[in-house]
Amino acid sequence: MRTPADHRKPAPGDIPLWMLFPLFFAAVYLSHLTLLRLPYFWDEGGYYIPAALDFFRTGTLIPYSTVTNAHPPLPSILLAGWWHLSGFVVSGTRTFICIVSASALLGIYKLAKTLAGTAAAAVVTFLTAIYPIWFAQSTLAHADIFAAAFTLWGLAFYFDRDEEGRTTRKRQLIAAILFALSALSKETAVITPAALALWEAILFLRDRRRSQALGWIAALLFPILPLMAWYAFHYHRTGFIFGNPEYLRYNATANLSAYRIALCLWHRLLHLTTHMNLFVPVFATVAVILIPVTTPDAPKNIRRSALHAIAVILVANWIAFSILGGALLTRYLLPLYPLVLLLCVSIWRRHLRQWWLIAALSTVAFLAGIWINPPYAFAPEDNLTYRDMIVLHQQAVHLIEQRYPQATVLTAWPATSELSRPEIGYTHHPIKTVAIKDFSAAQIMLAAADPGAYDTALIFSTKWAPPPGSVNLGKRNESADTRYFDFHQDMRPAQAAAMLHGKIVFEAHRKGEWVAVLRFPRIVDASLALPRQH
Repeated sequence: MRTPADHRKPAPGDIPLWMLFPLFFAAVYLSHLTLLRLPYFWDEGGYYIPAALDFFRTGTLIPYSTVTNAHPPLPSILLAGWWHLSGFVVSGTRTFICIVSASALLGIYKLAKTLAGTAAAAVVTFLTAIYPIWFAQSTLAHADIFAAAFTLWGLAFYFDRDEEGRTTRKRQLIAAILFALSALSKETAVITPAALALWEAILFLRDRRRSQALGWIAALLFPILPLMAWYAFHYHRTGFIFGNPEYLRYNATANLSAYRIALCLWHRLLHLTTHMNLFVPVFATVAVILIPVTTPDAPKNIRRSALHAIAVILVANWIAFSILGGALLTRYLLPLYPLVLLLCVSIWRRHLRQWWLIAALSTVAFLAGIWINPPYAFAPEDNLTYRDMIVLHQQAVHLIEQRYPQATVLTAWPATSELSRPEIGYTHHPIKTVAIKDFSAAQIMLAAADPGAYDTALIFSTKWAPPPGSVNLGKRNESADTRYFDFHQDMRPAQAAAMLHGKIVFEAHRKGEWVAVLRFPRIVDASLALPRQH
């Protein structure tokens, strides 16, 4: 009789996971080779890199060179530890993120192999790696890639059970530690183990004979303890539990209207089923599932208990991220995309002999999505549009540094950090800035009311949107998005120059992204005073 301890002995010919990791890392590293020297982008330069640099230099877990928002400190600790080995260079940071991404993909492979077999695991891992959102995040030093890696490995051990649902205490302990590390990477990662703990409790109440349920409940609730300890420490040091009041308002308390939550639920559903060409495998799955299984040798489906648990994870995160978070960033959902793809691939294999054709079609769709933008507005970090934005900002900042090193520059975040923080990689010395919220007409008018505060402006597209006259699937939602999600129309350079009474000295466009530098001739009231006669 098999015991839980030996139900996962490797079959002859299986490649050990430790041997696969170098292959995964090499694939991630080489496919991102042209991105490794790019300066830091958006939230990297605005928070994560400054926070890690503060820890690297002084050992403080509470950032002092950027606004503290109570994010747990594990990414800062890991980045600082890596910098002690590689030095503080952007290529070293991005190489480390490639390692983290490869580790996460290895966890996906283990998880999918446990539930659906080797062939499905290989396809799910490959599709995840080339899915545009995952591909873009695989070199960006955001907390989400760290949280995703630990979460997916935690799930790999959670689902590693025999046919009767038995596991070992060791796997429960490892899963508890991994989920705790995910929560210490990003606080919202606690949603997954907490939802599974609730699910295990419901199953235990239904059947008290599930002797291991209590062990799993304890293991899945354990990550709450280190997260609470971090918040207690943060409160002791800053007087705030969840970060500064403005951060808490934007990400939680201002988001609790019923209509906004309903809108978020719709947006998040689209993110999980259609965004960045995900509709190709998802819609194919809906079609394939209608085909009856007629062959007796069809691959077995994922066991019912695992399907229910995956559904709990997806629904819990779908609802939670429709309530929490001011911005609907898709990287918050990073651990969920492999689960969606796992469900899709397992259904293809069971219902269709030529399932590899759908896998090939999904591959083409995902590879296209890395470079080709969808017909609606989206965050540049969802595909390689972020690279276009970085390149444009490099050109503009370089021009300002070379021609106007003493300028005071009117701009918006993240360019305020790009100009004032040389360590981010855009400039060699700090340049003074005057910040506005964005480049909407209202903000440009506010800037025009105080023309003496600046002598230069750096304006740019803050998001990618379909150009005028082209198909725009999100246009009908613009009014609601403006009200609830800070959507706005950036003024074009010529319009902004006219309103601010300035001259465009530099303008560049790249695949829908744009940037411009404006200069303002100021009349200085100067008088010549003769030296006093004694």
